[in-house]
Amino acid sequence: MQCSWKAVLLLALASIAIQYTAIRTFTAKSFHSCPVPNPMNCSLSQENESADRLCDESPTFAYNLSRKTHILILATTRSGSSFVGQLFNQHFDVFYLFEPLYHVQYTLIPKLTQSKSTTDRRVMLGASRDLLRSLYDCDLYFLENYIKPQPVNHTTDRLFRRGASKALCSPPVCESLGPIDIHLEEGDCVKKCGTLNLTLATESCKEHGHVAIKTVRVPEVSDLRALVEDPRLNLKVIQLVRDPRGILASRSETFRDTYRLWRIWDGTGRKPYNLDVTQLTMVCEDFLNSVSTGLNRPPWLKGKYMLVRYEDLARNPMKKTEEIYGFLGIPMDSNVERWIQNNTRGDRSSAKHKYGTVRNSAATAEKWRFRLSYEIVEFTQNACQQVLAQLGYKMVGSEEELKNLSISLVEERDFLPFS
Repeated sequence: MQCSWKAVLLLALASIAIQYTAIRTFTAKSFHSCPVPNPMNCSLSQENESADRLCDESPTFAYNLSRKTHILILATTRSGSSFVGQLFNQHFDVFYLFEPLYHVQYTLIPKLTQSKSTTDRRVMLGASRDLLRSLYDCDLYFLENYIKPQPVNHTTDRLFRRGASKALCSPPVCESLGPIDIHLEEGDCVKKCGTLNLTLATESCKEHGHVAIKTVRVPEVSDLRALVEDPRLNLKVIQLVRDPRGILASRSETFRDTYRLWRIWDGTGRKPYNLDVTQLTMVCEDFLNSVSTGLNRPPWLKGKYMLVRYEDLARNPMKKTEEIYGFLGIPMDSNVERWIQNNTRGDRSSAKHKYGTVRNSAATAEKWRFRLSYEIVEFTQNACQQVLAQLGYKMVGSEEELKNLSISLVEERDFLPFS
């Protein structure tokens, strides 16, 4: 029997549709039917054994069976996030990455330090979630989509702040180090280690028990819901906040060109007519929205969210770090303890660059009170009144009160993790 070309085409399309439906049905069933193993609920029933066999034989798609802890430090610029990142970077069993989303931002939204466009933010967030999911799965090759110029043979010298990651500056990723290079400074990492081999970095990630990532490029915790609810991950979010007045003072000093008009106001007492107040108000809005979500304790954040004030960490770094590790369910090792002791009592001048972490932590948390004029502080308090109250930061009513360090501007609050 002779078939027309139209009949052949229809049969081919029907065959493809049937196969696609079968694949979708099978993967959907295998995703939902394989429970997370629970050692407290073991059963020898034939039904469970059959289900286990099905899960063993089905494609590897489902759950985070290794129960690696995936940690995300959710912060904003100049809130102390580099310091918090080091609390994980120093742990022997944590693979830590410093701001990998930098590459997403500067590839998708070039020449913008911090985009204010809703559309740009949405594009950034979608790409950022995909990259985070891949990195938590130790797929560092996914980064190659955003590193410019494109890595050759999975090697690159363009990874942002590679030296801030201990795992990327030590064997087996960096094979050229000797015993004297154990405490390698960030700036020396690239010089001594050369180009980064992403294959070796991927293997190192897989050998670590946990993965931690710091980012200042995700505005709110609700933007992470898809990752938090992803059963392939065991994601826990540490949201770091800081007094917005302290953030503004630190940014004005660190990013002098970007915050030039704020410094002019501070120096002259006259507010520039073209001052970009969104540099302040966006921080307060993001804090308010994100913290409100976290403190309202939605079911999807149960056991997944901890709010940390920078000031609490600065005043009692060891105690607060122990609480953070307790929330994560990870033992805190001696490397972390030693790093805290060595890096919270130093002089700020000992930090080699603007992202340095050696400092007198308690004094640093209060320095903003002498850096900002009372007029700017008053303006900040009016603009951020709601979030200041929400986070327990006291407002000042005079220049004298601002400069009087015997008056604490941080209320005693116990932000317990949502467990």
